[in-house]
Amino acid sequence: MDRNNINSKPCLGFIGLGSIGLPIAANLIRAGFSVKVHTRSRTAENSEELKGAIPCSSPRETAKGCDVLMICVSDENAVEDILFSNLGAESSMKSGDIIIDLSTISPSKARLFAAQLSSKNITYVDAPVTGGTEGAKAGSLTVFLGANEDFLKTIASILSAIADAVYPFGSTGKGQEVKAINQILVAGSYAAVAEAIALGEELKLPMDKVIESLKKGAGSSWALSNRAQSMLQDKYPLGFKLQLHHKDLSIALKTAKDSGLTLPITSKVKELEEVLLKEGYKDKDISVLRRSIKRITNTTTSNLASGAEDMD
Repeated sequence: MDRNNINSKPCLGFIGLGSIGLPIAANLIRAGFSVKVHTRSRTAENSEELKGAIPCSSPRETAKGCDVLMICVSDENAVEDILFSNLGAESSMKSGDIIIDLSTISPSKARLFAAQLSSKNITYVDAPVTGGTEGAKAGSLTVFLGANEDFLKTIASILSAIADAVYPFGSTGKGQEVKAINQILVAGSYAAVAEAIALGEELKLPMDKVIESLKKGAGSSWALSNRAQSMLQDKYPLGFKLQLHHKDLSIALKTAKDSGLTLPITSKVKELEEVLLKEGYKDKDISVLRRSIKRITNTTTSNLASGAEDMD
């Protein structure tokens, strides 16, 4: 990639075509980039949304001949495999190439990957995103970039095709640290909306009107505006998988622990998510937290009724 010509259209490799990655890759194609794609299952490589992309059989093939490799997968083990396995991307990359990792992983792993790749003069930058499937499809994601302002200029033309906002935080791993904070806020806001809706329903309030009024006040949040109706309808179309958020909370809690902090609210939400995962909701949107609050309410009501019968 010509780092002195930020308006050039570099060849891109893109690995990870899940519910977030596929629409991101599609937006890059629509923006006029030449894109090579790969995903572990291989199925999504031939999606109609990726018309014009070049399907590849491995990370090594995907990265070969490209200036920038983008990764959007579920966890750090997957990222490590993509980069350093027998068919990994690192083996076919050249000095001066760039890796933009959109995945959410631990800050320490991001720094480790960057150090391993620097010996070959390959730049690895963590660039976790937020905005869910809606943001991925609309090209309106927010990116937390583990790099400085000068490096952002180098890749700005790429990120502008997928995001409305990009915030550089100076150095490798810092993007992941900000993403951890983001996921803590997500945990608290979703859980709060779930509890608020549960109480409103128990009070027999007109919840559509209640939600509309709450959006205008201090209690407003992205979760309230975008997921309250799903909770009311008890339907959870995928925006961000519960399983992935649970993984992200594990990263956030470890980051906090390493910094000497305990996060009681985040820890409690993680416990609620663990119960839901055991109940089979791993692929549902995180708003399925509403099911957890409902379950607790029903259990409490049942226990109260049993106690009343014992007193008769």
